[in-house]
Amino acid sequence: MQVECITPVLNVSDMEASIAWFEVWGWKKKWAWGTPPTFGAVGCDKSSIFLCLNAQGGRGKGTNTTTFQVEGDEAGDKGVWMCVFVEDVEAVHRQCVAAGLEITLPPTEVPWGMREMHLRHPDGHVFRVGQGLDEG
Repeated sequence: MQVECITPVLNVSDMEASIAWFEVWGWKKKWAWGTPPTFGAVGCDKSSIFLCLNAQGGRGKGTNTTTFQVEGDEAGDKGVWMCVFVEDVEAVHRQCVAAGLEITLPPTEVPWGMREMHLRHPDGHVFRVGQGLDEG
């Protein structure tokens, strides 16, 4: 088998607000289908994420304010978790803080050889944004 790409589908409660949320993070609206839109896509470089209004998967923001910091806090959200690999996690963190996006884990070196931060979408989807650590 050869996979050309994989595109996650996120269940969102507000299509236009979700597109706007991704745009402040640096993603671009690729398309939206329907009047009003019920399905759409955002993209960054060669990556895409589909957004589906009130369908196709779960969502739900937990009462937790952190992830990977307090025992069990990573189980609070009912949305999708995704890893996004970047060249400079510190730059992404600065951009997200400046945009007022919810960071549930600041840039942290984790035992599996990554420096990562966690960013939470208003519908409870969590993005693990990270980069590999150089093995000196």
